[in-house]
Amino acid sequence: MSEIKPILNTLMRSKAGALLLILQIAITLAIVSNAISIVSDRVDKLREDTGYDEQGIIAFTVLTYNRNIDRAKQFKEDMAKLKEIDGVIEAMTVSSIPLSSSGGSWIVSDTPDEMLGKRVDSGYIQANYKVLSALGLSLSEGRDFEAQDESEGGDGQFPSVTIVSRAVANKLFGEGKGLNEFIYSGDNMMKIVGIVETMKSQWPDSKMGDNVMLIPRERSSMYQRVIVKTEPSKRSKIMKLIEPLLLENERQRVIIGIKGLDEAKAQTYQRDTLMIRMLVALIVFLAIITALGIFGLTHFNISKRTKQIGTRRALGARKSAIFSYFLIENALVTVFGLVVGALAALYLGGQLMALYNIPALDWSMVFYTALTMLAMSLLSVYQPAKRAANISPSIATRSI
Repeated sequence: MSEIKPILNTLMRSKAGALLLILQIAITLAIVSNAISIVSDRVDKLREDTGYDEQGIIAFTVLTYNRNIDRAKQFKEDMAKLKEIDGVIEAMTVSSIPLSSSGGSWIVSDTPDEMLGKRVDSGYIQANYKVLSALGLSLSEGRDFEAQDESEGGDGQFPSVTIVSRAVANKLFGEGKGLNEFIYSGDNMMKIVGIVETMKSQWPDSKMGDNVMLIPRERSSMYQRVIVKTEPSKRSKIMKLIEPLLLENERQRVIIGIKGLDEAKAQTYQRDTLMIRMLVALIVFLAIITALGIFGLTHFNISKRTKQIGTRRALGARKSAIFSYFLIENALVTVFGLVVGALAALYLGGQLMALYNIPALDWSMVFYTALTMLAMSLLSVYQPAKRAANISPSIATRSI
């Protein structure tokens, strides 16, 4: 501790280099801590449970341009053929593919007059009554669809029952409620017969990311989406068989985008993945530049003070004293920079939260980033400080 006063006096005599390094460390801490926070948040989103059997589901689209066929009948035959493939558990047409960033959504309410009650924006998936098991979902409350539930949606009528995600039920009826309640969308009234704890929508990174409704209604269109539930170990083999089989049944159509549900999810999150890669590259770049800055300034100071170091060595200063002097000097500069950087990091985090709706920067993130930078700075100064400690008194005195 007796070294601190002379170190501060030395730094005050050559302020420019120390101030530039303090500024560099502060900027690095402010940017890196916020970048790490954003990366952590995005990685958590990518790892979130979607509720679906992502590894076992195949999704694709069929574009039919033969207007003379009965599409409903054709797709029933197609699904029957797909189910005959070894390893296929279920196959069905759906109105939307989950996690795909494409599909339909509704505003649903807890009262017939949606302007008077609570309202929720929700994605929906229409499919036959076996949709729950086909998507690999599990009920936390209530019952699954039955065959008669789907039949009520025939002849132009709309089904009277639905299964919803927990998020939809909670937002409309309160925490833990919603089972056997009625929800409304336009002229349609549906009873909630089942609730799924976790079920992501077609837009998992949006405000309605957790809001989904399953509707037991199977419809056919020219641009038809299909899901196939498989045994995960056989999925890749089954994917190669789908297009030839469907084209054998009907030639006048195109099979588009056969892929696993996990691949669809990866495509939806590709902007987040790109952001993570760019921020990691930025973090590494700033860390290297800061480490080189610390190394260079220390190396320069040692070269400038060769005579002073030699004189101290001639007066009996031990190598360890010279070594610790430069470590302490570097630690003081770094700590000043980290204090300024911590304040800048919190300010920057507040601005990012206000502008881009990202989570608030946690103090602990700044603290651990600062500790890592302090350790990095000490490692950066280790070699120059060791070199200074090995300066011979005779070499230094020859320059007098």
